[in-house]
Amino acid sequence: MKYVLVSGGVISGIGKGIIASSSGLLLKTTGLRVTAIKIDPYLNVDAGTLGPLEHGECFVLKDGGESDLDLGNYERYLNLNLNNENNITTGKIYKAVIERERKGDYIGRTVQVVPHITDAIQEWIQRVAKIPVDDSGEEPDVCIIELGGTVGDIESMPFVEALTQFRYKVGKGNLVNIHVSYVPIIHGEEKTKPTQHAIKQMRSAGLIPDLIACRCERALDEVTTQKIARSCQVEFQQVLTVRDIETIYQVPLLLQDQGLLHRLREALMLDQLSIPPTLVNKGANLWQLWKKTVVSKPYLEPVNIALVGKYIALPDSYLSVIKALEHSAMRCNRKLNLAWIDAEHLEDATLQSDPTTYHKAWSQLTIASGCICPGGFGGRGVPGMVKAAKWARECKIPYLGICLGMQVAVIEAGQNLCGYKNATSEEFDAKAEHPVVIFMPEGSKEIMGGTMRLGTKTTYFQPGSEWSKLRALYGDLDVMEERHRHRYEVNPDYVEALEKAGLNFIGKDETGKRMEVVELKDHPFFVGVQAHPEFTSRVLAPSPTYLGFVAATTGCLDQIIQEIREQKTTSKLVNGVESIHF
Repeated sequence: MKYVLVSGGVISGIGKGIIASSSGLLLKTTGLRVTAIKIDPYLNVDAGTLGPLEHGECFVLKDGGESDLDLGNYERYLNLNLNNENNITTGKIYKAVIERERKGDYIGRTVQVVPHITDAIQEWIQRVAKIPVDDSGEEPDVCIIELGGTVGDIESMPFVEALTQFRYKVGKGNLVNIHVSYVPIIHGEEKTKPTQHAIKQMRSAGLIPDLIACRCERALDEVTTQKIARSCQVEFQQVLTVRDIETIYQVPLLLQDQGLLHRLREALMLDQLSIPPTLVNKGANLWQLWKKTVVSKPYLEPVNIALVGKYIALPDSYLSVIKALEHSAMRCNRKLNLAWIDAEHLEDATLQSDPTTYHKAWSQLTIASGCICPGGFGGRGVPGMVKAAKWARECKIPYLGICLGMQVAVIEAGQNLCGYKNATSEEFDAKAEHPVVIFMPEGSKEIMGGTMRLGTKTTYFQPGSEWSKLRALYGDLDVMEERHRHRYEVNPDYVEALEKAGLNFIGKDETGKRMEVVELKDHPFFVGVQAHPEFTSRVLAPSPTYLGFVAATTGCLDQIIQEIREQKTTSKLVNGVESIHF
């Protein structure tokens, strides 16, 4: 097993996850099987209870694991299906060690950070690195490890010590450390001192940089790169420049141009590995398709989409939603132009308190070609989302509701189509007169972590739904499989009235009692899904749900559906879609 460790210095949030994913992609293009592990030093067991405005989105894995958003990057770049154990946290490690101590595994010994915590970290990495995560079902060849935060943080010290030991444990030629640092530009001058100090601190902690990836706004001058190499005791060729570029999907191309793959081949002695010719060809084809897809075409027509949400102050709260929209826009040969609208700004209360903000928000919404309402929790902003859904329904504007966004569409229909003026969700009003959305019976209101309906679930398209645009996007199949994360669901007692009013619940769970998909028949595209299909969207294989929405806003939905139906007769489809570009 080969390992690529990606660590960071100076500041966090400078793109370690993208560099880790890009490194994995380049290795995958050689025919190697790649997996990934993210280390988050916080004490939480998982990301499920973290606030989106503080930490960004919670990415849901196939097995229901609630993880850091970087695992989404790994899955999107590398086309993997990771599991809960691919995200290591301090909480998980300490919990595992304490449970072993209580069982008596360390009987008679003092349990300490070194060696017990550090050994547990190393054992976890080696065990998880061997788990198959792609369609082949075979053990990976390379594991990408990203260490979250920055080297020097108090909370990451046990992980740094464990990884220092791990380098010698796996032996020479089996681990490469890429250290990501930030080079600020102040009054036009490229400052190398922060990187020098970061590398010095990294070495004093025990880690050794094999490659230094310098994040910066522009390509560094050669003299700056030479200064970093000289000051950090590395060769000039070991310093990479990762400048700001048009799209993060071009980062692999940027790194390839600087010889990253060649350096990984040498350091990991990859030429000694035997790779089947079929996998080598598959990797080469992947690289050609990737370049064809991500290289921007000049003068692309924009597609204007309004995102009406609760957490727009931090765009990373909707990272997978944004990426799914980007994937679909690339497939439709359009440039995504996203208008961020705070749902509260659409409400009548804002008209009274801040008319300028109110009218600006409505102006953004009304000029958009489509409207998406993503997931969220709590009642703040929901009245504004309901207004957005009503506008999209009445004005025949493509609408996509995700999780809460689907429930919002149901609430809007209850209020304006069924005449239930007080229709709402139990989440917002426990004593609601018309609770068209209710708490799921099997849920827990006492324990918050890991108690939602999580992971991949099967949705069954109902008889008589052959007209459905969404079903056609899934290849006219009988089922769709997407990942879920919710505590509330449509109230079955109101389904009949809602359907009489015009809503069509075309997708349900295996019991037939839980509503999974709602769609309007006489509408260009009005769809609500209880699932989060953005989590399975890939750069080369967009989510069918998002693809249909974006295609409807650009006027090419019929063409997309036709191509999907043609594919069905010639190739294996993943959720009804394979990567075709036009």
